[in-house]
Amino acid sequence: MRLKLTLSYAGFLMLTGALLLVAVGVFLLRQGWWQTNESGAVRLTPGTLFLRSFAPTAAAVMVFLLVFGLLGGWVLAGRMLAPLDRITHATRMVSAGSLSHRIRLPGRRDEFRELADAFDMMLARLEAHVTEQRRFAANASHELRTPLAISKTLLDVARADPHHDTRALVDRLHTVNARAIDLTEALLLLSRANQRSFTREQVDLSLVAEEAAETLHPLAEKHGITLETSGDIAPTGGSPALLRQLTMNLVHNAIVHNLPDQGTVWVRTGVQDDSAVLTVENTGEQLTPELVSTLTEPFQRGTERVHTGQAGVGLGLAIVKTITEAHDEDLTLTPRPAGGLRITVTLPR
Repeated sequence: MRLKLTLSYAGFLMLTGALLLVAVGVFLLRQGWWQTNESGAVRLTPGTLFLRSFAPTAAAVMVFLLVFGLLGGWVLAGRMLAPLDRITHATRMVSAGSLSHRIRLPGRRDEFRELADAFDMMLARLEAHVTEQRRFAANASHELRTPLAISKTLLDVARADPHHDTRALVDRLHTVNARAIDLTEALLLLSRANQRSFTREQVDLSLVAEEAAETLHPLAEKHGITLETSGDIAPTGGSPALLRQLTMNLVHNAIVHNLPDQGTVWVRTGVQDDSAVLTVENTGEQLTPELVSTLTEPFQRGTERVHTGQAGVGLGLAIVKTITEAHDEDLTLTPRPAGGLRITVTLPR
């Protein structure tokens, strides 16, 4: 590229110089090389005299323009292409695995600066995505290893004690295995939602919300939670299966992460501007905005990552966030002043 630009600069300079010399030559011919005889007739001096007097100077000027154009063009092209060298260096650093490297191109804002800034933004998003994926992989490995380690411990105890209660062992293994299956299914659902491999269909969020409430009503009664649904028809487009899973996760989380007794869950649907809105709100403990901002991260369970009887696999809201992003819409989590959480999902109408 530098050589091409240099030759281009030199070529344009030579062409400009040649045109300028031709103009000067014509001017000289018209002003000084025309002579008149005694009768007033105009005659031109011989061409050999013109070539001897003007052509050597013109040739020297053209040689000077050629050398000056090549040298100057090479220097100018190098200065203009210097930002590309920094961008190329950054690309090689990234290909070597250094995602923290940034170009940070100084100077005025031009095309190269915009390209470098866009590249830095891309690197920042890529680094954040890779970091999130690594953290997710580490957490998933830990979560999957836990039930396997528990199963191994139970089997080792049973092997060491032949008179161990087999029924109790089977019950505990069944519980641990069920948890591992739930976690695996949640990971698969999360992966499918990330891939966006689904066909969009017409879905009424109000019907989906009613179905989720009916399905989880026994769980709400078991925990002493009042489950209320209301709202208008909220048509949207998307995957019925994924939107059903999204609503189920929201209502389930609202039930299990609630007050110990006499809690309430409100499920509302409606239309706002050009969007269908699903809102799930529950009573519960006081939550800080800092904590709420982390609840959609994988394996984040309230105030700490500790297994409880209601902790689930820690992917409920992470799946909700992924499904919402797969539909190119918004998920908003807001702590309630009286305690609990309000979650709003906005989908295209």
